[in-house]
Amino acid sequence: MIPRWDGATVVVEPPDTRTGSWAGAPSAVLADGAFYLAYRLRLPIGAGRGYANVIARSDDGVHFEPVAEVRREEFDSDSLERPALLRAPDGRWRLYVSVATPGTKHWRVVLLEADTPEKLPLATPRTVLPGDETVGVKDPVVVHAAGRWHLWASCHPLESDEHADRMTTEYATGPDGVEWTWQGTALAGRAGEWDARGVRFSSVLVTGTDAVALYDGRATAEENWEEATGLARGRLGGNGLFTAFTADPRPPTRSPFAPGGLRYVSVVPLPGGGTRVYYEGTRADGSHELRTELL
Repeated sequence: MIPRWDGATVVVEPPDTRTGSWAGAPSAVLADGAFYLAYRLRLPIGAGRGYANVIARSDDGVHFEPVAEVRREEFDSDSLERPALLRAPDGRWRLYVSVATPGTKHWRVVLLEADTPEKLPLATPRTVLPGDETVGVKDPVVVHAAGRWHLWASCHPLESDEHADRMTTEYATGPDGVEWTWQGTALAGRAGEWDARGVRFSSVLVTGTDAVALYDGRATAEENWEEATGLARGRLGGNGLFTAFTADPRPPTRSPFAPGGLRYVSVVPLPGGGTRVYYEGTRADGSHELRTELL
C-alpha cells in the first residue's frame, strides 16, 4: 500500500508552479464501477490558500472529470484542507470538509450529505467536529465497520500559534457518522523519530479485526506541509473499538524532490485484488501534484 513514486501517473496538476501551490489531499472511493476522487486545490498563503474542494469521477481511476466543487467562501473560511468522501451503507454520499476559522489557527469539520456526489455542494452544511478554543480538528478518516462509525482526525493544540502545527491522531466513534464520542489517542509522534513533531492518518483499511493505517509525519516544525508517509497497525477489540496504533519501524516514504513531501495517501482496494493509491507529492519546482499508482 506504500507508494513507490516511480511509475505513478499525475492525476491533477497544481493550480500554479510556485511553492505553496498544491493539488492533493485526496480521498478516493470506488462505487458502482466508477472511481470518485475528492481533493483540495491550494495557492500560497496570501494568494488564496486552500480555495476549493473538488469531486471528480473516472471510469479507469486515472482520467478524471470534475463533477462538483465547494469553495472556501461558502463556509466563511480562510482555507479548506483534506476532504473525506465516502458512500454510507444507506447509499447516500458524504463529504466531510475541513474548514479553517478566519483569523485563527482553529479548524473544524463540516458534513455535506446528498443522494449523489454531484449534489453535495447543494447540501446544508452541519458542523460535526467543532473543536474548541484549545484544539483544532481537521482531516478526518471515516470508516463504517463492526456496526458503528469510526473516525480518526488530526488534532492540533492551540495554546500558542508557535506550536499549533503539532498534531496527534485522535479516535472517535458514533452511531450515525454525525454525532461523535472521542475515545482517545490513536497515534502520537515518537521522540527522536521522523514523526516526532506530529502524525496524521490518511487511510485506514480494516480486514477482520486487523487495521492498517497510512499516516503523514514530520520531525520538525520546518517540515510542515512536506510530511513523509509511514505505516501503523491496530486491532479491533472485543468491545467494538479499535486499539491505539503502533508505528511500523521502517523508514518513511518521501518524494525524490526536495523537501520530499509525500503525504495524504488514499487507498482503494480493487475487486480483482491489489490496490490503487492516490497521494500528494512534491515536484521538482516545489509545488505539489496529485498522483496515482496501481499496486
